[in-house]
Amino acid sequence: MPSSPRLEHGFYLQDTLTVARSLIGMHLVHRLEGERRVGRIVETEAYLGPEDRAAHSSRGRTPRTEVMFGPPGHAYVYLIYGMWHCLNVVTAPQGVPHAVLLRALEPLEGLTERTSGPGLLCRALRIDRRSNGVDLRGASLWIEPPRTRRPVRLGRSARIGVEYAGEWAQRPWRFFDRDSPFVSGRRSPGARR
Repeated sequence: MPSSPRLEHGFYLQDTLTVARSLIGMHLVHRLEGERRVGRIVETEAYLGPEDRAAHSSRGRTPRTEVMFGPPGHAYVYLIYGMWHCLNVVTAPQGVPHAVLLRALEPLEGLTERTSGPGLLCRALRIDRRSNGVDLRGASLWIEPPRTRRPVRLGRSARIGVEYAGEWAQRPWRFFDRDSPFVSGRRSPGARR
C-alpha cells in the first residue's frame, strides 16, 4: 500500500469539469529512480469527447486514444509536435472518453526546470509515454491532496490552442489559479472567477 495519500478512485468519477476545477491546488508527484518530483497543479483544461471537437477522442477509438476510454484515474500521455509529452487525467466512467489536461505546476520539490505549459511540465517531471495508462494511485505517478490546502482564486477561460474545434474552442473549460505566476499561456481579460 502506498505511504502517501492518493486521491480516491471516486474523485475521478465526478463530472469532468468538477475534476478539472478540483485538481487546482492538488499535488502531482512523480517518483523516478528513487527521486521525487512534486508540483502544485495551477492550471487544467477539460476535454469531453467524443462530442467535444477539441478532444482527441472526437475522432473515435484509436490505439492512441484507447486509454481515454478506459477506467478513470489513469494517465493519458501523448506526444505532440514530435517533442512534447502532455499528461491528462482520465475521468468519467469507463467507456466515456473524458480527460483533464494538466497545463502548469508550481514547483515544490525536486523541480528546477520550467513547469508552465503542458510540455514543460512533463519534461520537468520526466513524464513520457512510458507513463501512458498508469494508475494515478500507484507507486510511480500520483496525485495527492496537500497537507494544508491554500485558498484558490479560480479563473476560467476558453482553452488554449484549440481554435480548429470551431464553437467547441470557446467553451470555458480552462481553469487556473488566478494568483499563481506559474500559469501558462494567456490569462484572458475575460477570464471568469
